[in-house]
Amino acid sequence: MAQVDTTTNAGQLLAAASGGRRRLGDRVFSRTAVVAAVTILLLLAGVAVFLVSEGLPALTAGASELPEGKTFLDYVAPLAFGTALAALIAAVVAVPLAVGVALFITHVAPPRIASTLGYMVDLLAAIPSIVYGLWGIFVLGPAAVPVLKWLEEKLGWIPLFEGPASVTGRTMLVAGLVLAVMIMPIVSAIAREAFGQTPRKLTEGAQALGATRWETIRMTVLPFGRSSVISGAMLGLGRALGETMAVTIILSVSGAVTFNLIGQANPSTIAANIALDFPESSGLAINALIATGLVLFAITLVTNMGARAIIARQNHE
Repeated sequence: MAQVDTTTNAGQLLAAASGGRRRLGDRVFSRTAVVAAVTILLLLAGVAVFLVSEGLPALTAGASELPEGKTFLDYVAPLAFGTALAALIAAVVAVPLAVGVALFITHVAPPRIASTLGYMVDLLAAIPSIVYGLWGIFVLGPAAVPVLKWLEEKLGWIPLFEGPASVTGRTMLVAGLVLAVMIMPIVSAIAREAFGQTPRKLTEGAQALGATRWETIRMTVLPFGRSSVISGAMLGLGRALGETMAVTIILSVSGAVTFNLIGQANPSTIAANIALDFPESSGLAINALIATGLVLFAITLVTNMGARAIIARQNHE
């Protein structure tokens, strides 16, 4: 009887010790997670405070004190328009392409080809943006000139292609295509992970009911990965909104607000304008550039908040 009591007491002590270790691990993990979350919030708040404090003099200054003698709204509006236009072109081109690549890798290609192709797609994300810019201005731009002329001749009645077509290829359309190539690996990687986790019972059930491969993908894989595709698209869009060097190298900037995607005159983007003007700016001009950075920060924040709202609605449905 005494031996039974000793064994029981030893078991209780062992359980208490292991429970204490688990509680200690939980506390360490919980506090580490809280510190990480607070650190991210503090960094975000610090960036916002810096942009507001440094940009406020430009926001409150008169038109005569700002670059080009314009009010801040007149100064930043063409830049915000160019930023949104370039990012929109990139998203429209990249997202369907990325989804197609992700579906091919996860549900169509043989395993050996799928792994090789996945590695090559991911490798695109490691190429520096300045290399993309050089590729765009020396390779894609000149190669696109015949296409730009064809678009002007055949579709010139559409404002997007009214021309006159650029003879150098340094257009908003080419810049958008380069941005599309840059963000495609990001969207594809997220979509690939989501599509690969589709429960087998869903796909096998659809096939057992006689669905074709496309019908199986349309009815099971795409709905399952919809929220992840939206998240990847918004992440890629955020990258396109803030891209600097590639757009700076490619675009022939005039400052005009135009929907013409193939002409020589193009609006600049906020990030490219900061990169071009900052080295030669001083005084209030620097505050104006920082204030445009605040506008870009707000655009990115609103974009991500909209994406979160869409994802939350999709999850509730």
